[in-house]
Amino acid sequence: MSVLKVIEVLSGSTKSWEDATQQAVMKAAKSVKNIRSVYVQEQSATVKDDKVAEFRVNVKITFEIE
Repeated sequence: MSVLKVIEVLSGSTKSWEDATQQAVMKAAKSVKNIRSVYVQEQSATVKDDKVAEFRVNVKITFEIE
């Protein structure tokens, strides 16, 4: 039986919500091993000069504890 843990991570990207999600996983993977899934809980964006300046995500990352 495996034991899983969930952490919450906030991330941003100037490209897209998908890129912000990928950045969150890549950054978390530097200190967390055995990532199994990512759940995008919330999406938002900042606007500057009538254009989207940054895409933001609030994600939950699930990983297996060894």
